[in-house]
Amino acid sequence: MSQADFGLIGLAVMGQNLVLNIADNGYKVAVFNRTVSKVDDFIQGPAKGFSVIGAHTLEEFIKSLKRPRKVMLMVKAGEAVDQFIDKIVPLLEAGDIIIDGGNSKFTDTQRRYEKLKENKILFIGTGISGGEEGARHGPSIMPGGHPDAWPHIKEIFQKIAAKSEDGDPCCNWVGEGGAGHYVKMVHNGIEYGDMQLISEAYDLLRYGSGLELDMLSHVFDKYNKGVLGSYLIEITAKILLTKDSSGKYMIDQILDVAGQKGTGKWTAISALDKDMPLTLIAEAVYARNLSSFKEERQIANKAYNKKTEKIEDSSFINHLESALYASKIMSYAQGFMLMRKASEEFNWNLDFGSIALMWRGGCIIRSKFLADIKKAYDKNKDLKNLLLDDFFKEAIKNAEAGLRKVVSEAALIGIGIPCLSAALSFFDGYTRANLPANLIQAQRDFFGAHTYERIDEKRGIHFHFDWLKDKKEYSSKTYNV
Repeated sequence: MSQADFGLIGLAVMGQNLVLNIADNGYKVAVFNRTVSKVDDFIQGPAKGFSVIGAHTLEEFIKSLKRPRKVMLMVKAGEAVDQFIDKIVPLLEAGDIIIDGGNSKFTDTQRRYEKLKENKILFIGTGISGGEEGARHGPSIMPGGHPDAWPHIKEIFQKIAAKSEDGDPCCNWVGEGGAGHYVKMVHNGIEYGDMQLISEAYDLLRYGSGLELDMLSHVFDKYNKGVLGSYLIEITAKILLTKDSSGKYMIDQILDVAGQKGTGKWTAISALDKDMPLTLIAEAVYARNLSSFKEERQIANKAYNKKTEKIEDSSFINHLESALYASKIMSYAQGFMLMRKASEEFNWNLDFGSIALMWRGGCIIRSKFLADIKKAYDKNKDLKNLLLDDFFKEAIKNAEAGLRKVVSEAALIGIGIPCLSAALSFFDGYTRANLPANLIQAQRDFFGAHTYERIDEKRGIHFHFDWLKDKKEYSSKTYNV
């Protein structure tokens, strides 16, 4: 029996669909699962008729692979990944490749990359987005890790990946170490922001404007045909029309408590660690946290006799479309700011145009507007912020009035819109030459001698003023941030 081109461990739904995708593209795949009965069920079921080899032991699995062996782990992120690595490394040889395709923390990927490099095993941490459907028919794939592994997996990954409208694969090399999983983490953070923005729009239209669900679905369908065209807007229109077997709208049967697996939180934490103002994504995480206080919210609602006023503006739907578009630009601008900072810190040399291309198909945040991001970075690979690109400057100028109108209306009628509000606050802060931070720094110097910089001196020169005693200013050689 001929050996397999690729091996995969972990036959949950994502793993199974990836195997079938790889086999569809002309490769023989070996599979293994901790619960061995799943291997037989898969081979005799979904994989029947496909070029797939089932193994009942890890030794049998490794022996079935061509060299250099390519082993992909599709297991739960965390300890399970380390356990499988520890089990298979003794069975591998120098130059063999281990690929972690789960939602691992980039710091874990970096640690595994360094450890396996000592054993001459090439480790890849790859982000995969697109859910079950994407895994089966073409996901967005974001590989990073040991660069020597890329030539051996490039053809397979780019064949199974989604394709952009131009036919380009939504997969390319991201960078060394934990770069692939870092980019996937930011992707998920942006996804949190997109989902929260859409939910805020739904809230405003349904409870602010009083639209019925069929009309709401029509509005989102209309949005999807314009600049907001995206997978998440498309499925929102479908969700709002869906009824259960009893004829009730499904959306009204779902408790308003949002879950999360942690990647959005990781993005916000990384932004805090790197002093980056990812305000919109952080608010999206906090909004999910707030939703979990269901019982307390019900008590507070009664305590304050909270009622929502109605929006009477007939053009509100158009204002909201502008607000969503402007906010989406802010969210992506923040995400790319964070990736730029990480790229500099870890020497990853991230290609932001390539990343935008990887997200254009297959993934959850795929949208028309990612093509404009790619063009912006193709035009200027050193672009510091999307808001400084000519296309996005014009887009924001056209959408700004709508965003201001929506945020104002929401405040007046009593509907919280944390992400739409955060988008406007970020824009107003980023585009002001002067902020009130000079007062904060004066306060810090007053009570803690933390020093400050002067407007008439070069950046990096620090001073301390004696606010209470001799009223003199002293230069400082240290700066306590």
